[in-house]
Amino acid sequence: MTPERPRPPVPATPTATYRLQLQPAFPFAAAAAAVPYLASLGVSHLHLSPVLESVPGSAHGYDVVDHGRVRGELGGEEGLRALARTAREHGLGLVVDIVPNHMAMSPRHNRALWEVLREGPGSPYARWFDIDWEAQGGQVLLPVLGAPLGEVLEGMRAEDGVLRHGEQVFPLREGTEHLPLPELLDAQWYRPVWWRLARTELNYRRFFSISELIGVRVEDPEVFEATHATVLRLLREGVVDGLRIDHPDGLADPGGYLRRLHEATGGRWTVVEKILADGERLPADWPVAGTTGYEALRHVDALFTDPDGARELLAAYRDFADPPADLGGDWAATVRRSAYEVLAHELAAETERLTRVAHRLCASSPLAALRDRAPWALRTALRELLVRMEVYRPYTPADAARVVTERAVAEARHAFTVAQEAGAVDAVRDLLTGRAGQGPEHEEFRARFAQTSSALRAKSVEDRAFYRYVPLLSAGEVGGDPGRPALPPGEFHAFCAGLQRERPAAGTVLSTHDTKRSADVRAALAVLAQCPGAWAEVVAKASAEAPRAPDAPLAWAAWQTVFGLGPADGDRVREALLKHVREAGLHTTWTERGPEYEEAVTRFLAAGPCGVPGERVAAFREALEPHIRAHVLGTALVHLTMPGVPDLYQGTEGEYRALVDPDNRAPASFPPVAGTGEKGAVTRAALALRSRRPGVFGEGAAYTPLAAEGPAAEHCVAFVRTGAVLTAVTRLSLRLAEAGGWRGTELALPPGRWADVLAPGRVHTGRVRVADLFRDLPVALLEREGEPGTADAGR
Repeated sequence: MTPERPRPPVPATPTATYRLQLQPAFPFAAAAAAVPYLASLGVSHLHLSPVLESVPGSAHGYDVVDHGRVRGELGGEEGLRALARTAREHGLGLVVDIVPNHMAMSPRHNRALWEVLREGPGSPYARWFDIDWEAQGGQVLLPVLGAPLGEVLEGMRAEDGVLRHGEQVFPLREGTEHLPLPELLDAQWYRPVWWRLARTELNYRRFFSISELIGVRVEDPEVFEATHATVLRLLREGVVDGLRIDHPDGLADPGGYLRRLHEATGGRWTVVEKILADGERLPADWPVAGTTGYEALRHVDALFTDPDGARELLAAYRDFADPPADLGGDWAATVRRSAYEVLAHELAAETERLTRVAHRLCASSPLAALRDRAPWALRTALRELLVRMEVYRPYTPADAARVVTERAVAEARHAFTVAQEAGAVDAVRDLLTGRAGQGPEHEEFRARFAQTSSALRAKSVEDRAFYRYVPLLSAGEVGGDPGRPALPPGEFHAFCAGLQRERPAAGTVLSTHDTKRSADVRAALAVLAQCPGAWAEVVAKASAEAPRAPDAPLAWAAWQTVFGLGPADGDRVREALLKHVREAGLHTTWTERGPEYEEAVTRFLAAGPCGVPGERVAAFREALEPHIRAHVLGTALVHLTMPGVPDLYQGTEGEYRALVDPDNRAPASFPPVAGTGEKGAVTRAALALRSRRPGVFGEGAAYTPLAAEGPAAEHCVAFVRTGAVLTAVTRLSLRLAEAGGWRGTELALPPGRWADVLAPGRVHTGRVRVADLFRDLPVALLEREGEPGTADAGR
């Protein structure tokens, strides 16, 4: 009997990670059962969604209620330890997602919050939560009632030391249980109110505009220790190896938090879920490996999108839908209008709190220029500067001086009809940049501005504008820039070189639990930019055969959705499109439903895109299948061999077509044999190389672009990693075919013999015809023979 080959030790820096969405239907035991398969893929670490105790039944785990316990529904700490042991036996480590920014606003499950509601600001847990006790008469506003208080008062009752309302339970302040109900409510440290009041009256920080998640003051050292003790213990004990930090932009001081975390973990590999705007860099003093990789997603997608065709597609969309410029016709105008709306509605309470702090600082300032600024003027100045932020947030006064540009300040002044009142803009800028002074209240103002800015950017861009501006759905992805959906290869290469130079161990992604469409769906959609005229004709004919759509932009998005997804259950399409129109907020929203409009959407989808007219779209997709295949394989291989640590979302090693959550958060399932189909083979080969040759891809490695020569050179994108591994992919294959194919285009390989990893037995040297390189597949992965770690080394 041959002894089992010993597994290599788990590397401190992952070579590749694999994301699993844990939930009651897929607990630690299910993850452990999948470990042999996942190890065979070639990843080095499992990447787990949050593992701490959360609201019962949660399908995602971001609604944490207890930082001191591993989630019981997943198997508890013993289940996590068992998973870690199984992973170690197969050479895998664990990376865990943690949530420092917020907890669930669920008093019956969140003991710390329960104590605060019972004892008020005197509770030892009061410092945990970001509550403005000076507002709302010193009561925490709880927007939990389905109707105004007077309509539901009779359904409330006080008994056994608690206040009950339906299934909701709240603690009672000591000595108040026997008061008449109206007086009892007035005597509490909280005030249950109609949920609609959250927009304008809320006095605690929340996650974006989600009132069910309350902000945690993790900047407080005691709060940090209390909320991180269990995770840090699991790191020290070797159960966990690395961390993903959820939403650091929500924190008062992300840099300070990350420095404290870095010291506490001993420098374990850590990435942050941070979206970088075009040209923005992660703060250099953040001691992390990098981001989770949405900027990589944007660059990979844009590389495979035809710039000329994207412009033609935009023109076709405008002809078809005729949207107003600020309601989907122009990207920048759509973003600006969305931002104004979000500030006026979803983030009105946050804006008011920020205004109160600004007014307090101006009123007490020794600087004459800040005095006599009315709250309305400061509110206006804040609004006008916030909607002009082109990044998620500033981090320091110096950073604020950079991102609050002179152009933004000048435009903001135009919102005032009286020039002297426009001085409020300068006052706000001076508060942000530190020119107006320093101190705790100044720091609070800067932190609240930054936190509001990040929430605004997320809600107005990701959750509104992306659903209003729909000429090419693949461009409307987390971290994307729909106003510039395509990038030339040179810009992609420059990004990769910078990533290798600055953050070689950063994460990279193509699909996540938060992406609106999986990479394979986006790959199909991006092909439409290579045939905009033909697509417009298909949409016109299909629309003529379908019932009238509720509105034209919705129809354009719906036809794209069924094209990208391919044959699918109509229920999935319906749920995704209903979410689409609610997020867009033009005819219906999550809180103000338009039943007639939503019913019209459902009827249109059933009889149109998901009905007989949809067969025309299906036939069009089938005709484009070779080009979709080239795009799917190309994006996958580039992602797996470019700089950074690739993160594979569950199931994406093979064909994976999914829409926005919850469609993409179904419990994972796995085939019995790793790597099925062409994409599976490409994935396995690339991951095996990364595992076997970490020095070729990681820190200290090199990234060198390689240019093809000939009439179709722009359609071949190639690069070399540390002189040992060469990636080549086909770009814009439909345009290539229309132009006559490769026509003698060649790629000059670096010196040596290069074995084709995807076609064993084939070897290339010198100048190779690209048509020969892509004879079997539209991608190629070559390894130089004779290199340490190759199959023939040492012969």
